[in-house]
Amino acid sequence: MSDPPENPTTSDAPPTTDGSTLTNKNGWDGKLRVGKRAEVINAEILSDPDYSDEDAPPVEQIRADEDLLEDYEDDTDEIDLVHSRVSSIPALRLDRFSKVEKLCLRQNHISHVEFPSNLAPSLQDLDLYDNLISHIRGLDHLLHLTALDLSFNKIKHIKNISHLKELKDLYFVQNKIQKIENLEGLDTLRNLELAANRIREIENLDSLTGLEELWLGKNKITELKNVSSLANLKILSIQSNRLPAITGLDALVNLEELYISHNALTHISGLDHNRRLRVLDISSNQIPHLANLKHLECLEELWASSNELSSFDEVEKELADKKELNTVYFEGNPLQTKSPALYRNKVRLALPKIKQIDANNIIGENWSKNEQGVERRPLTRCPAIASPGPKLLR
Repeated sequence: MSDPPENPTTSDAPPTTDGSTLTNKNGWDGKLRVGKRAEVINAEILSDPDYSDEDAPPVEQIRADEDLLEDYEDDTDEIDLVHSRVSSIPALRLDRFSKVEKLCLRQNHISHVEFPSNLAPSLQDLDLYDNLISHIRGLDHLLHLTALDLSFNKIKHIKNISHLKELKDLYFVQNKIQKIENLEGLDTLRNLELAANRIREIENLDSLTGLEELWLGKNKITELKNVSSLANLKILSIQSNRLPAITGLDALVNLEELYISHNALTHISGLDHNRRLRVLDISSNQIPHLANLKHLECLEELWASSNELSSFDEVEKELADKKELNTVYFEGNPLQTKSPALYRNKVRLALPKIKQIDANNIIGENWSKNEQGVERRPLTRCPAIASPGPKLLR
């Protein structure tokens, strides 16, 4: 048996019959063991920040943030840097611009909001959609903003904006907001978008008396309430929530569009005072009967797909007298699924003046009644002898 290496690693060797381990005179059991150890290749990478591998593929060169505006004149009124990998607002050197009215920084890597004071007198529209912003800061001196978009960020709390007295459009779509708060003083606000957040209750909107559009879709709201002060509201979207009924809308006499699809509605009610409704979307609920719509004389579009509606008599009773009605959606109801071949004809019989059924425009179609009274298109008859057309090229 050969001698062992100078520094062999040791481990448990197999015992003999008497319990001892067989070894030579140096204590080696005849097994060569290599110790586990890490070996760093190209160790210079760790100590030399300028090290580069000549055989590596070329790396894309990204210009510094401050170079992105080199082609803009000092007196420009609009700056648009969409998807430009901006991570630092100060690095853009915006202090040389004094007449900017619109600044768009969509789809960048901005996490901290900080603007030079020279933008304050002129900036009206600030778009920070799709960045990495967690806190609303750095807007103190931008007093003339009329539009602010902070959608698709990481914001949890609405704050530090009540001083923006000239705001008309405010967007917080797809954030992490759980509560509507700190909107007092925004008397000129016309449009508020809070869709795709984590809001459970409609609250703290009393001061927004000038609001015309409120978008609350895809939240966790279980009751439609606390909107009575919004007498000027024209559009209310509260799709994809958890509403079991339409309530709290009596004071919204100017409401023109109501989007309340994808909820848990089982009946149509609560619209007695909303006589100016032009668009009503109740799709994807659990409504079995079309009812309580006769008073909506201004109705132009009714979207009621994917419910449990089954009666064409109810369709005619509730909608036939609507002079402005031009579009209805009933697909996905028993109205359509039980007799798909006759469905469109029956809707036309119930609503002769309709122009669109589901996604199909029927303007210009010629219809006639057959012996059974079912409306149908006339057949296009070919001549007995037709000349052959040109051969199709394959």
